[in-house]
Amino acid sequence: MRGKAWKFGDHVDTDVIIPARYLNAPEPSELAKHCMEDIDKSFAGSVQEGDIMVGGWNFGCGSSREHAPVSIQASGISCVIAASFARIFYRNSINIGFPILECPEASAAIAAGDIIDVDTRTGVITDETTGQTFQARPFPAFIEQIIDKGGLLSYLKEKQDS
Repeated sequence: MRGKAWKFGDHVDTDVIIPARYLNAPEPSELAKHCMEDIDKSFAGSVQEGDIMVGGWNFGCGSSREHAPVSIQASGISCVIAASFARIFYRNSINIGFPILECPEASAAIAAGDIIDVDTRTGVITDETTGQTFQARPFPAFIEQIIDKGGLLSYLKEKQDS
């Protein structure tokens, strides 16, 4: 995965990621139009397919709604790197097949607009703008399989059919 970094701070909660007033949107593409709008009005109109979101500590805190990672994924973001994730956000992301990596060093060092390359299989994060490389813990094999299948439901369906 390779893209431009969109940088956000600590404790970005699910109500900031996707404001509650849009939760009845019928499609992920509709959610994406409002992703991050209360913190960065330019985000939804400027994000490009493959870009990478970088957050601080406790990213995705707040409610347990799945809409938050769905809206980020639907916006075109290929993965999120953060110092840490709220546990329910982490699990919801994996459940929908959306890769997220915890790496406090990368979170602190990457600047908005940097070009980032991420290998989720190895956990290697490279800031191509600065030349710095960071090591996140790669996913265990079973989580990588869930992500590869596009989420937990697809993964379980395939397991059941085989």
